[in-house]
Amino acid sequence: MRVFPRFKFLSRAVVHQENEGEHDLVLERNKYPIVTEGNLCTTLTVWKKSLLMNCKGFTVIDSDGNLVYRVDNYSLHPHEVILMDASGNSLLTMRRHRKLGLVDSWNVYKGEKIGKHCTRRTCKLSRSRKSSPVCCVRKSVNILNGNPNVQAYVYRVTSDSCKRHAAFTVEGSYANRTCKVLDEYKNTLAEIKRKEADTKYVSFGIDIFQLIVYPGFDPGFAMALVLLLDQMFS
Repeated sequence: MRVFPRFKFLSRAVVHQENEGEHDLVLERNKYPIVTEGNLCTTLTVWKKSLLMNCKGFTVIDSDGNLVYRVDNYSLHPHEVILMDASGNSLLTMRRHRKLGLVDSWNVYKGEKIGKHCTRRTCKLSRSRKSSPVCCVRKSVNILNGNPNVQAYVYRVTSDSCKRHAAFTVEGSYANRTCKVLDEYKNTLAEIKRKEADTKYVSFGIDIFQLIVYPGFDPGFAMALVLLLDQMFS
């Protein structure tokens, strides 16, 4: 059967549109925080202590006692915090970003954006030109918000700067280690809890606590939120 050129053109257009739709779907799925597979909760023990001497940071282990994440800072309140895996590979980089000095906010980047063979000056240029944050975490200000239960807002970075609707909120009290990460429908995605000992004669205090990550939420990103809450409220 003969196919006229016009129908060939329409057929190619339909296939191209379907491919674009699949591409958009992939981009939608790859939006950060990455949704993980599985139907089990991840329970992590967070210890506010670095593995290195003379460093401030965090050590995170799983329920089997294996090292999962680590953070090592030489400053108590640094302008850049890097979340690493057990091998020391950079997973997420958080950089402080303040506007008018009123609201404490942080940009979150994937990995570490500093190259191995560049000077400090060229690294700054490279980061400013090529690096784009995957999300922004902003501390809640009661004067602006009016809801004292909200600790922080998490915004996805999109091309449409007018869309400033928070993708996630953190509610509770980080100082008391009782926080929840909620989505826009108020579903609990992750939770910070005080760690309870098996015996009543032992107390862990607030420097050792639990991070419970529910199915579908990225544990690495949940730990990044813990780091930012610690910078905002410690």
